[in-house]
Amino acid sequence: MKHSFWFCSAALAVLAAAPAHAQAVPNPGERVESLITFGAQSDKQWGDDDFTQTFFFLIPERQRTPVYIRVWDPDCGGKNDDLKGAANTTTSFSLYGGAGTFSGPQARDPRPTNAVPSGRLLKSQTFGNEPKYDGKWYTFGPLNPLEGEPVDEFKGRVFKLVAKGLTGNDGNLYRYFFSTSPTENVSVEGGNAFTYEYCFRLPATASKTTVHLYPFVNDKVVSIKQSNFDVDNAATLNVFSIAKNGQPGAMSGDGEWTSSVFPIANKEHGLSLDFRLTSTKPAPNDLVFYVTDQYDTALPFFAIPLGGRPRYQYDIGVKIHR
Repeated sequence: MKHSFWFCSAALAVLAAAPAHAQAVPNPGERVESLITFGAQSDKQWGDDDFTQTFFFLIPERQRTPVYIRVWDPDCGGKNDDLKGAANTTTSFSLYGGAGTFSGPQARDPRPTNAVPSGRLLKSQTFGNEPKYDGKWYTFGPLNPLEGEPVDEFKGRVFKLVAKGLTGNDGNLYRYFFSTSPTENVSVEGGNAFTYEYCFRLPATASKTTVHLYPFVNDKVVSIKQSNFDVDNAATLNVFSIAKNGQPGAMSGDGEWTSSVFPIANKEHGLSLDFRLTSTKPAPNDLVFYVTDQYDTALPFFAIPLGGRPRYQYDIGVKIHR
């Protein structure tokens, strides 16, 4: 007598953690052109919902030598920025450390209403139209790693850098690098950077371009809701992970918010998802993204995806004959 039955077996490959050797923000693997923060008098339909952006910089527990946070092109007025006329925009970059930097009220809220960020202000610098910083680096530091707030969840200490558009109506495009050198981009071994609301520029393309965002899913997450603003109906979203093979998500129109919900499988816990945004727009597009769990708690986007870049894990059906 011949018996046959089917069973599903997980693929044998294990998703190894990717080494964190590069702390460029955005990271090259994301393929995001630049971060962007508009001046406070800007039209929100240009792609910035609140004219502020917060990034956290994670230092591994073992790090004891000084670190630096470098800002590329912090001024607003040069060839790399989005000018709406004569340059009139000022942007502040404020660095925080110590208690409350990560754990304080609204520190991780993607749409904060607190006028003053939590934590201890270490330094703040405001930039206008300053040619000496156009396409150049400005460095915060040296920073003593012990001045960062301990975060057990991520096994390290955290500093926070808040960019805020103070005046004007231009878009300030900039990037960060987390470094062990004040004058060069030298990665902090084992370091990372993350945000809970991502305001960035989707690059122009003559055909098609795809960028990657990497939200991290902890072991308490049952479902997620992705929310995006001002995509102009000019891109598609597909979600990839160990359990998802390109599930589509809703994308917003001009000056509006849109969201969609995805269930989370147990095997996705402790790993990053891969949000792939594909655009065919011939002009650059500025937009906002954030992700929350079933309790409306924001989840972090890591520059270097925790657990490595997500790869769908096929279930292999095996037929056994006896």
